[in-house]
Amino acid sequence: MSRLNASLPAAAGLNRPLVQPGSRARLLRMLALPAAVLVFLLTLSQLGAVPIGLQDWLHGPWNEDSGSAGAHVLWQLRLPRILLAASVGAGLGLAGALSQALFRNPMADPALLGVTSGAAAAVALSLTLFAGLQLALPAPWRVWLLPAVGFAGALLVCFALERLARWLAPGSIAALLLSGLAIQALAFALVGLCSHVATDEQLRSLSFWTLGSLAGASWLMVALMGGAVVLAATLAKRMAPRLNALALGEAAASHVGVQVHSLRLQTIACVALLSALAVAWCGSIGFIGLMAPHLARQWVGADLRRVLPIAMLAGALLLMLADTLARTLAIPAEIPVGVFSALIGAPWFLFMLRKSVQRMGSV
Repeated sequence: MSRLNASLPAAAGLNRPLVQPGSRARLLRMLALPAAVLVFLLTLSQLGAVPIGLQDWLHGPWNEDSGSAGAHVLWQLRLPRILLAASVGAGLGLAGALSQALFRNPMADPALLGVTSGAAAAVALSLTLFAGLQLALPAPWRVWLLPAVGFAGALLVCFALERLARWLAPGSIAALLLSGLAIQALAFALVGLCSHVATDEQLRSLSFWTLGSLAGASWLMVALMGGAVVLAATLAKRMAPRLNALALGEAAASHVGVQVHSLRLQTIACVALLSALAVAWCGSIGFIGLMAPHLARQWVGADLRRVLPIAMLAGALLLMLADTLARTLAIPAEIPVGVFSALIGAPWFLFMLRKSVQRMGSV
């Protein structure tokens, strides 16, 4: 028994060094993805209705004069949007990896907690039944109304989820998951009710928001979302060895000294914060949190100390690609980014599901 106990920390990844001997190829793959993100950012910034030249890059955002139209588009519209897409995608990728580690299920997604649907329901109510609230606010504050309402709705769902799961079955992850699905169904019912009573203009705004958009990006949004991602990533890095141990099961993790209840609360807090901010700023964007962790595991293995940062980079790449398609394929119109994330994610999800079924059938 003592030999088994001594082997559990190593098997859980608690004491194993991050870079193993002979893992140079894996390390090179880990370094290739940040380079790809940088190349993507520079390439995508050139795509759009307004061409960008070298002088536009040299103009910079700090000059007082307006400069050319290309400089204004680059520094005030295009770069904030691309960077917001990168930070939101990184946050969703991290939230997805944490969700899958928490539920020990590769098909888990941040939306399972009901955070996305809770924010969508709150925004739907503010756009329809409480539409006069926006007119009552001073003009400079109106741009912050939907993000604030969406964030409040997401936090309310997180609070209700924890209380409901604790009341139904304290300490049960299955109860937490089922509670999230129930709250999600209730939130979707509220969105359906709001869609039924909305005017044509309200319905268009509601549909566009629920499908996701990064059109309102600003440097302030980039700073706030980026700061939240850095904060959550720092906490997730500390949790990664314990989440590796949790993969062996709650009993085994407790046996090697992991406080499972505290770990679960910290993981839920990270997932809720990242999902709520992403929805509050950009609306509902699906499949990023599901695809990015799978791509990371295929790239660097199952160790969460490697999976978490790679999932963030993969999420950033996926959302930057989806948003670029959304803003360039129908110029001068714009397509909701959620359409392209679903078009990319749904076939890939079915492909992964098929591989999982074949793998289970071969065991």
